[in-house]
Amino acid sequence: MVQKKPQKTIRRPTYALESVDNALRLLQMLRDEGELRLTDAATALDIAPSTAHRLLAMLVYRGFAVHDERRRYHPGPALGAGPALRGWTRELGERCRPHMEALSALTGETVNLVIRVGTQARFLATAEGTNLLRVGDRQGQVLPAELTAGGRILLAELPRPLLEQLYLRPESDDTPDRRMDRAEFERFARELEAARAAGFAVNLEQTETDVAAFGAAIRNGRGQAIASISVAVPSTRYRRHLQGPLLARLHEATRGIGVDVAAIEL
Repeated sequence: MVQKKPQKTIRRPTYALESVDNALRLLQMLRDEGELRLTDAATALDIAPSTAHRLLAMLVYRGFAVHDERRRYHPGPALGAGPALRGWTRELGERCRPHMEALSALTGETVNLVIRVGTQARFLATAEGTNLLRVGDRQGQVLPAELTAGGRILLAELPRPLLEQLYLRPESDDTPDRRMDRAEFERFARELEAARAAGFAVNLEQTETDVAAFGAAIRNGRGQAIASISVAVPSTRYRRHLQGPLLARLHEATRGIGVDVAAIEL
């Protein structure tokens, strides 16, 4: 399939503004979790509740959040991306975290929790690797699902008619989602079939230069693929991991998570 030009690696600014970063992280949490308590916000950002309250108050003022009678915050009308519309994303993240941290410790690489929303892959959580040369935190990022390892393995689970609905749209369709022509779609569908048969998908510099990733699905008790775990690695280590123990450890982690999330359904 025709590949887009890889994006440059996004690095944290040298003189980062902590208050701005905290506000943006709150927006990401509202978008991906759909509901947020003040205490949860303060804990996630490691700031005082009073500081979290001031940040959330400004988001309410600017229309990026709304405050309900239970003192919970929700995405406001100005937050165009909207929530992931999955009420279990917080629970999913909490249950995945120990497995992600263990996998990261075993491999030294960065581990991400991914869900699919339409043609988007949303990175809900990250356990950053310990290697000196490593891929950074990707929590909160939204990328085209067809280009990411975690997104591709979830797309591989979809029936053919739904895939066609997502990617074979008429040229007059003005949605921002990726559209493929018939030939490109057929190549893409074959790649997804191969990924499903192998049990994992790969991303070799399709989203970022010098970054590769391996993705495997997380299944609930009914065998539904509800999310995925991806391991992001510098592309210089891609071949070594492809032939080494990383994939076995990735599958072991997703099986362990599957036990812990058996009751969660789509």
